Amino acid sequence: MQFWRKYGPYALVAGGSDGLGAAFAESLARRGLNLILLAREKTRLEETAKRLTEKYSVDVLTIAADMADFENVKQLISGLLSSDNNASASAQNISIGLMIYNAAFAPIGLFEDTSEEHLSLAASVNVRSPLLLAKFLSSFMIQNKRGGIVLMSSLAGGQGSPRLAAYAATKAFNAILAEGLWKELKPHGVDVIGCCAGAILTPGYKDAEKKKNAPGTMIAKEVAENTLNALGKKPVIIPGVINKIARFMFTRILTRKAAIDIMSKNTGNLS
Repeated sequence: MQFWRKYGPYALVAGGSDGLGAAFAESLARRGLNLILLAREKTRLEETAKRLTEKYSVDVLTIAADMADFENVKQLISGLLSSDNNASASAQNISIGLMIYNAAFAPIGLFEDTSEEHLSLAASVNVRSPLLLAKFLSSFMIQNKRGGIVLMSSLAGGQGSPRLAAYAATKAFNAILAEGLWKELKPHGVDVIGCCAGAILTPGYKDAEKKKNAPGTMIAKEVAENTLNALGKKPVIIPGVINKIARFMFTRILTRKAAIDIMSKNTGNLS
């Protein structure tokens, strides 16, 4: 109930149809929060919403949209929140107290072979939209003097990551953004955390990884639970003991050159 008071009544999960986003949604539903799930695939969104509604008896709304088009996403969310344009919104008391940004686009391969379209898409989905969505929703949280923001980063963003160069750079942005907002928004009662996760067993990871799972690979439920439990306690979390050790080695022990060389070996199987 304390979690609901701090971050309820609704949580918005961007990239919430399956994988880690669906795991976050289930963890939040288990805590009693109503949900707004946002992703491109309408069918998968509705399937996840139906499952969570039946299992946890929470209200689950869905928005089928592409996070690459932030203006459209903002318009759809605004329409949902506006009691002037949506009578049901007023009746349901739709107020977003928690934002989980899990949506991402990862161009895999050599930079020289990556198209400008894919690079632009990575910047839009991974950088522009979480930045502007955090700005938009935090304004309501500041007014209410409570709320939370979770930004998904990655261990890949701790140093250069060959074959994931653009993706890793965008994830570094999210970690640094989370740290800055953690300090700025805390006086307003708004908690912010960046999750620097390692490999996660999601459909996307299974498709990209040709060989066995990387060391420290976690299931989505564990990452979601660890992150939500750490919200309000620290600016950044690295889920998993092996991942914590790897982060320490990469940032405190190894030279940058050595860290990049190791990442190059670990990302060589991605496609």
